[in-house]
Amino acid sequence: MLAALLLLGYLAGSIPFGVLVTRWARGVDVRVEGSGNIGATNVARVAGKKLGVLVLALDALKGALPVLLTLRMMPDSPRAQVAVGLAAFLGHCYPVWLKFRGGKGVATALGVLLVLAPWAALAGAAAYGLVVVTTRMSSLGSLTAGVVSVATAAFTARAPEYAVLSGLLFAFMLWTHRANIQRLLSHTERRF
Repeated sequence: MLAALLLLGYLAGSIPFGVLVTRWARGVDVRVEGSGNIGATNVARVAGKKLGVLVLALDALKGALPVLLTLRMMPDSPRAQVAVGLAAFLGHCYPVWLKFRGGKGVATALGVLLVLAPWAALAGAAAYGLVVVTTRMSSLGSLTAGVVSVATAAFTARAPEYAVLSGLLFAFMLWTHRANIQRLLSHTERRF
């Protein structure tokens, strides 16, 4: 059962909503517009804020739903729940449909954490919003959200595995944001 749930998590995570929504609604390929990223931030830049919010919600759902299913099917296995959440996140970052070139995973991580460590997810979302409003930099907001989520999960997660997952997701987000981090350090990062 775990193998099937892991596959489902990965395949759900790999649905490229940013590509599908922008192609359907605007007739453009988000991978060749703006930053080229398939996530909600680039969709908002390329196709408008309403579509960006839609992609954010869909990307969060593709992280949350497989984890909710795993909670239902394997309620006493936090490790299985964490593994499926990580599979959904990795599916977003490395989707089979796009030759393993996906997004940065922020919204999908949010969806996973909303199910497993809701206080960490909410604290991270609040930190993201505050940083984006004050700096107009989504990448800085995402990285700040990751730090806040890890710290909050350490104190509020219902299982230690969930706190570990928060740290793993943040470590992967550091990797997916490596170019953004370089631009932040050189003060050349894009703003909204």
